[in-house]
This record gives sequence, structure tokens and C-alpha cells, in this order.
Amino acid sequence: MKFAEESTLPQDLQEIQPVKGDQPVNVGIRIKKLKSTEPDAATEVPAEPVSEILATPVAEIKPEEPSGEIKSTEPVQKLKSGRGRKSIRQISEEADLIQIPEDEILFQKLYYSMGEVADMFRVNQSLLRFWEAEFSILQPKKNKKGDRYFRPVDIKNLHLIYHLLRQRKYTIEGAKDFLKNNSKAEEKFETIRKLEEIKRFFLEMKANLR
Repeated sequence: MKFAEESTLPQDLQEIQPVKGDQPVNVGIRIKKLKSTEPDAATEVPAEPVSEILATPVAEIKPEEPSGEIKSTEPVQKLKSGRGRKSIRQISEEADLIQIPEDEILFQKLYYSMGEVADMFRVNQSLLRFWEAEFSILQPKKNKKGDRYFRPVDIKNLHLIYHLLRQRKYTIEGAKDFLKNNSKAEEKFETIRKLEEIKRFFLEMKANLR
């Protein structure tokens, strides 16, 4: 009794035709390529090495150089000119530099050497010789060697010349005209000198009281 063979295989497999012989069957299986979230190695940007980053020159910021002009907000003080007549205070200060003895001491000697007179007036000996050549009232005595010796009267006249040139700012010609036109110039000068001595005396007393 023959029974009909029923196929229990699925419909898809039943449609597959048998292969003759022992030929291998290639079954193609499609595998869907999944997209990776990681970036592709070919598209990655290579990172710069640390040494190259450090070697990259950095722009140097130079501090601003100060300009030659210095601007000050303080008002500029004008320098006082040395020309013109001096104040009484300046005349008094210069008079203090002269170290001429009082008349009582000065007239105790008949003659003074040029070195002594130069020390009295704080000037060079060459200046004394120049004044001697310019002013006839200066008549120092000379020995055989040519050394000059000043009498007390010459020192008094020299003090008057010093006062006119250095303190009153007369020129040489102006001082000559003053001595020529003022016959009593020596007396006036003596009065001025005594007043200056009195003033210095009171200034010293005032300084000692502080």
C-alpha cells in the first residue's frame, strides 16, 4: 500500500530546485552595513603634535616707549635773570664774603701784599692788576722785583671799586665816570658801608634770638 508523501517543508524551501550533482550551493546573505557614530578614520583631522604648537611664534607685545617730551602739570617757573641791579639782600650777602678788617686794625699796618689783598676780596691777583691799570686812584707801591704792596688807603679805594663793579653792576667806564663826577664818592661809600655793618649786626642779633 503506497502512501503519498506529504511535504512538511515551508513554502519558500519547497520552491528551491535541487541541484544536480555535488555542486556547491552559494547562498548569498545580504548584511546591512550599520552606520557607526564614530568618525571615519579617513576623515579624521590629525591632531598637531605638541612640539609644533609650542614652536609656533607668538606675537610679542612691546610696551610703548615713552616719548622724549615729559609733560608736567606743574607750572613752569621762570628763571630769574642775573642781569640788572641786585637786591639789598644779595648785596649784603656778597658783602659778607669780603673780609676787610676794621679801620682800627687795617691802619695798623703800612702795607699789605697782593696775596693778602686778594684774600680779602676773594679775587685773583690778575684782577687786582687789571683794576690797577684801569683806575688811577689805585697806587700800590712796588719793590725792585715788581711786587705790589697796597696801603690801607688803596684797600679802601679798592673796596669802593669792588662795590661799583660787583655789587652795583657798573661797567668799567661807568665806574670811572662815577668816581670822576662824584668827588665825595668815598664819603658816601663809607656811609653806605657803615649802614651795611649796622644792618648785619641787627641780622645777627635776630638770628641769635631764634
